[in-house]
Amino acid sequence: MKGWTGKLLRVDLTTQKAKIENYSKDLALEFVGGRGYAIKTLWDEVPAGTDPLSPKNKFIAALGPLAGLNMPNVGKTLVAGKSPLTGGYGDGNLGTNFSIHLRQSGYDFLIVEGKAKTPLYLLIEDTDISFRDADHLWGKGTFAAEDKLEKDHGRGVGTLLIGQGGEKLVKFAVVRSLLGRAGGRPGIGTIMGSKHLKAIVAKGTGGPELHDPDTFRTLSKEGFTDIKNKEAFPSWKRQGTMSIFSWCEEHSTLPSYNFREGQFEHAESLDGDAMEKIKIDTLGCPRCIMRCGHCIEDSEGQKAELDYENVALLGSNLGMRNLREVATLNRLADDYGVDTISLGSCIAFAMEASEKGLIDEKIEWGGFQKARQLALDISLRRGKLGQLLAEGTRAAAQKIGKNTSDFAMQIKGLEISGYDCHAAPGMALSFGTSPIGAHHKDAWIITWEIEHGREGYLEGKADEVIRLQRLRGGMFENLVSCRFPWIEIGFELEWYPKYFAAATGLKWSLEDLYRVSDRGHSLIRAYWVREAGGKWSRQMDTPPARWFKEPLTKGPLAGATLDSAGYDKLLSWYYEKRGWDKRGIPTKATLKSLELEWAIPELEKVVALG
Repeated sequence: MKGWTGKLLRVDLTTQKAKIENYSKDLALEFVGGRGYAIKTLWDEVPAGTDPLSPKNKFIAALGPLAGLNMPNVGKTLVAGKSPLTGGYGDGNLGTNFSIHLRQSGYDFLIVEGKAKTPLYLLIEDTDISFRDADHLWGKGTFAAEDKLEKDHGRGVGTLLIGQGGEKLVKFAVVRSLLGRAGGRPGIGTIMGSKHLKAIVAKGTGGPELHDPDTFRTLSKEGFTDIKNKEAFPSWKRQGTMSIFSWCEEHSTLPSYNFREGQFEHAESLDGDAMEKIKIDTLGCPRCIMRCGHCIEDSEGQKAELDYENVALLGSNLGMRNLREVATLNRLADDYGVDTISLGSCIAFAMEASEKGLIDEKIEWGGFQKARQLALDISLRRGKLGQLLAEGTRAAAQKIGKNTSDFAMQIKGLEISGYDCHAAPGMALSFGTSPIGAHHKDAWIITWEIEHGREGYLEGKADEVIRLQRLRGGMFENLVSCRFPWIEIGFELEWYPKYFAAATGLKWSLEDLYRVSDRGHSLIRAYWVREAGGKWSRQMDTPPARWFKEPLTKGPLAGATLDSAGYDKLLSWYYEKRGWDKRGIPTKATLKSLELEWAIPELEKVVALG
């Protein structure tokens, strides 16, 4: 196999044994890598109904045939497992040297199972695998722990690690690396914590054999040059994702006051221009020339990294107007290793519940000190409210009751990322059908929708969501490559089959890669249905009641809400085009057409298939 190593590393923490395994060429051809490898592993190896925090769950770090190579923006690793937050499929990707070093050690992916008796970290040095005591790291934040690991094993080694949030089993703990990179919103860091796995360190000296290394080097050089010459490149370097903040305010999609509104009266104090005036540094991933991590000095004098999602959820969504204070909340989340989006949504939920007198605690909109304290309480599972919100907004609403689920801003248990959808039905559909819960990474349709008409509940919106899912959540997640060069700079998609061919020798078209995407997407949906144990319904793909019941009151779109009948029509079109039935479950014919017929018997144990 060229481009792939054809090997995986399996680690059992219970027995502290590691095994190098060959995997079949068929797996590579059918699923390519990354997300495809992760869902196939979970389907095959994690029994239905497994407790996500049990030793039977798997922590997976998966690469694709482009990950870690010397080409634009492929310093990425996909981390996955059965989600402790949602109970379904969970994953995320993060920029890290781990992608480079795992491949140089000879592996395409890593499976960690079992549970250690005491905290440890895993050291991978080519074929030498060792289990190291992590007592001196347990209880440390991600910044201090990563610094210690690099001092012990060398600057530039590949690291994946967790903070105190993962150790305390906060349900939305993430995996961290390179001080500012994070991935695994649905609690993939929580899985590491449940296994007493503080970190994984990789140091490799080899690498995969490429089909045509000379052509690959030429394409790599040309790709880097092309990105630098794109018209949008200079403005991206100035603000990165923070440039979207003012756009969202203008178009009434900026989440404010727990997604009550799409505009914020103090937006100018938090936007990209405000950030740029006080920016002190820019951070990024390996193999990246378009760094997206823009840093300022926070309100406590510490360096903190910002991007749009974090500032929206920890800023306008909380009624916060001071960018340096927002940066402090972001830095604390990064250090404690919890997802900034879910954290912001949990704090906003608490602020609204407090405002309505539904909880005893008094937490006012825009109150920095109370927000800071609550962020720490959640990250450390401290106090009654901290313990409650560490479970996520869905679980908190279920416990409090009193119609709080109407403003628990989540879908399938995962908190919604930074786009209000009172007046964006296509974006609401992308959140509803995201394979990990409400996240924008699979189908960021909002700009397309506004350009083509946000008001309509048109069939074309379902088409566009699927097109984007095939790309953003499919091709890029399987190759394990950053999508920013394409979506932000205009780096043409046609580059990727060329890189793929030079690496593997397979002359696949984009359509070939999309078919793999569809295969993985339907298997992920089958996994969700299997894990729901017969309780699956299309309501699982429906946004929270707030967007349907409570109109916007600010801005040019005041009065707007989602139309439930229109959304239901969009969802039906989506299901039909996916080859799923009216419940949102893949039909037998679809599974067979995608060569997933082997999943049918397992799925039929819980539902009748059409």
